[in-house]
Amino acid sequence: MSDWFTIEQMDKETYIISEYRHWEETHCYLLNGSKHSLLIDTGLGICNIYDTVIKLTDKPIIAVATHIHWDHVGGHKYFSDFYAHENELNWLSGAFPLTMEQIKAMVVDRCDLPENYDVDKYEFFQGKPTRVLKDNDVIDVGNRCIQIVHTPGHSPGHMCFWEKERGYLFTGDLVYKDTLFAYYPSTDPEAYLNSLERISALPAKHVLPAHHTLDIQPEILVRMRDAFRQLQNAGKLQHGSGTFAYGDWAVWL
Repeated sequence: MSDWFTIEQMDKETYIISEYRHWEETHCYLLNGSKHSLLIDTGLGICNIYDTVIKLTDKPIIAVATHIHWDHVGGHKYFSDFYAHENELNWLSGAFPLTMEQIKAMVVDRCDLPENYDVDKYEFFQGKPTRVLKDNDVIDVGNRCIQIVHTPGHSPGHMCFWEKERGYLFTGDLVYKDTLFAYYPSTDPEAYLNSLERISALPAKHVLPAHHTLDIQPEILVRMRDAFRQLQNAGKLQHGSGTFAYGDWAVWL
């Protein structure tokens, strides 16, 4: 569907592909190198992201997800070459902790679905990656090197992607402006803080989240880190503590 994806351009080799017609407002990022193109996250899979991506690159495409949740790997089915973190391989082979009924309910919730879309045919992507990633690995797409920063908390194998030369930090679901989710059994609030400690130390010039507004500045990394520190000091950095709001973002523990 031609109007499902919105395309914005950051620089001549970097594109943002967004799904604004769904409440999650998922952002995927295409990084074009001289040898390959790297697609960070592939969205919900409601519409075919491949048809959009091939208009923006003539290089072989590698897909990678910040983490293995349905709204980040939905379009993986269109890419034979994809990478995944070692800690979430089980989620790619049938061990994801939510049922298909639960996933389908979130896919159709608050969504302007394409006409005649049949959610009963929606599937959670399964597959074997062509490369298994671990912390500090580097993906070289030709004149662009992207470092893997393992940032568990939202999920066990969550990754941020750090492109030092451009100061780009792709934060996935670890950092965005809205309610951060750290209440699932598969989340880890203490690990979340450790991950925020790590990325807030990076000299990021641009923070590129996986959801909602793109109007987000690097200073939010320190604010989030400090808020999580305060929750830890108060003994509240644990499941069941509730939701804590901090103006332009919140966290659900």
